[in-house]
Amino acid sequence: MVDAALIRQCADPGLKPAIVEKFIAQAGSDDPLAVTVRSGNRIILVPQAKTPEQAMALIGEYVGQAVVRVGITQYPAGLGIKDVWELKPDLVDACKNIRMGTVLFGKVYRIVTKWYGNAVDEAFEDAIISWQSGYFEGKAVFTAPDPGNVKLAEPRQDDPSIEPAADASAKPQDRGGPDDSKADGASDPNRAGMRIDLSGIGGSR
Repeated sequence: MVDAALIRQCADPGLKPAIVEKFIAQAGSDDPLAVTVRSGNRIILVPQAKTPEQAMALIGEYVGQAVVRVGITQYPAGLGIKDVWELKPDLVDACKNIRMGTVLFGKVYRIVTKWYGNAVDEAFEDAIISWQSGYFEGKAVFTAPDPGNVKLAEPRQDDPSIEPAADASAKPQDRGGPDDSKADGASDPNRAGMRIDLSGIGGSR
């Protein structure tokens, strides 16, 4: 379990600690070096990284040809980059990963809550599904505009022990998006069905 003090220190202050804790418990990992690689509906087994350098090497090997999620928040490693050389060690730094991940999840949660029109418990569960699939109502949530100030529902205090959400390898469902196996990883960090040549630095896409 991720230390509560680390969450208070590093998480986006716009999200209450209870929301962050539940988000990490359902969609994240206890291991800052965790690297999850998925191609379509299939999990690609990769060696467990023991050092930040090993984790970054794994990320660099697969980003652009598969969906790569990293660290405590299982942040989408390909987001906002065009070349593997743009990858930063921040991805596997516990505090920085929590900050990046909670900032991005906060946006996803606001998008989903705005769609509902009210701060309801269902919005959080749909936000978790959207975080794992990268889609909500068929739209890519990671690159969608932030709706801004939206009141978010807080997790129920009487919740039973938190159960992990469905594996990220599951086929996107409900309000998720299209099958990743049919999409091109060059345009979306959650889409990867063909190998992308990242060897040409600065080359046109």
